Amino acid sequence: MKKVLIVGCISLMLVLLGFSPEMGAKRGQAVNDVVKVYGPGGPLGPIKEVAEQFTKETGIKVEVTAGPEEKWIDQAKRDADIIYGGSEYMLTDFMHDHPGIINEKSRTELYTRSAGILVRKGNPKNIQSLEDLTKKGVKIVDVNGAGQLGLWEDLAGRKGLIPGISRNIDISVKSSAEAIDLWKANSKLDAWITYESWHYRLADVTDLVQLPEEDKLYRGTPISITSKSENKKKAKQFIDYLKTEESHQVFQKWGWK
Repeated sequence: MKKVLIVGCISLMLVLLGFSPEMGAKRGQAVNDVVKVYGPGGPLGPIKEVAEQFTKETGIKVEVTAGPEEKWIDQAKRDADIIYGGSEYMLTDFMHDHPGIINEKSRTELYTRSAGILVRKGNPKNIQSLEDLTKKGVKIVDVNGAGQLGLWEDLAGRKGLIPGISRNIDISVKSSAEAIDLWKANSKLDAWITYESWHYRLADVTDLVQLPEEDKLYRGTPISITSKSENKKKAKQFIDYLKTEESHQVFQKWGWK
């Protein structure tokens, strides 16, 4: 009798506090209705903009978390539906470092983006080409990772400029986030060989020097559904939406081809 009374009291308290089995189920369902997307900061601008359009059209909420991997990987292991990369090799490295997270069969390519040179507003060093980066006194920041691994070397190697550009690399970091912080804090840095797309995120503190088409180097933007996603159908729906012409135009606005 006492057990019945205790159970009854607990049930009554839960109801008064607003809890019920049905509500718990609905809350779990609401969480599962959100498509969770994770990846590096570079493609954040267009992916987030497309996600907002997708939500308006379909009612399906998409949350995009971006930045250096170490800031989101623990959470992504728990609830990620989609992982994207800043380049093809970057997502491949992710798969090697975290086996089993990515559903390899769902991996697909979105759009390519070109490398360029970011310089200070007004381009005070008058940098117009890769050759100009070899001049005495030019200080370059290099991102040795984050989808940009070997980017400057591939560009410079085709023109025999590796020694000159290497000599002018003032500092090398692992992520674009670090490079951005340095760029804003150290006005003595003159140039950054990176993706053109970063200029559109940093238009207030950079000018963009575009390379001639014959000198350009392009890298991809891969994306994949995770193996443990409970939202595979909606995740695929969002990826399909990312590949529409309307979404392609958003990426082009942010510096993709």
